[in-house]
Amino acid sequence: MEIKTLFVTKLYRAAVEGIDNASLLKSCRAIASGDKAGQRWSRENNYAGYTSYASLNDLPKRDPNFAALKSALDKHAMAFARELHLDLSGRRLGLDSMWVNVLEPGGVHTSHIHPQSVLSGTYYVDVPPGASALKLEDPRHASMMSAPQRTADAPESERTFIYVQPEAGEALMWESFIRHEVPMNTAKKARISVSFNYS
Repeated sequence: MEIKTLFVTKLYRAAVEGIDNASLLKSCRAIASGDKAGQRWSRENNYAGYTSYASLNDLPKRDPNFAALKSALDKHAMAFARELHLDLSGRRLGLDSMWVNVLEPGGVHTSHIHPQSVLSGTYYVDVPPGASALKLEDPRHASMMSAPQRTADAPESERTFIYVQPEAGEALMWESFIRHEVPMNTAKKARISVSFNYS
């Protein structure tokens, strides 16, 4: 008998060096307090907190802290692309979008994917005790139809959902077709992060 592991889904996780996290946190808070369009979008879309997702698309030009983060993430994105054996035909992946997330206590970010991107991810700026994990879904889930649930002791590679608890100063990255969400933030203060897409 032979059993092979096929169609592997990879998650990239790394500490991001050279980022002044305290200064970046101040920048995130300044953006959140000054972006009236983002505040309005967040209210209208029942986002418990703030996101610049629909309002600002120039963070690296707007603030040197985001420019430094972009520069660092560019290297991580290319390292992940190599690990995934992506044939870029001599081209490089480019940062397509970057946005701030301030998820207040009790807030959630419902399940979604990032269409028209290759890689997506999040850099974690402030992760207070009790803050939400990132929940990732097996991309085959919609095709499993009548498959039974996995056993409680199934290894991580066989589970339908994986919860990853991030730490401040690190980035998580995945292929953009992977459905993911942020369950309820049970911390006593906001969970602050910067999400991004590479195309």
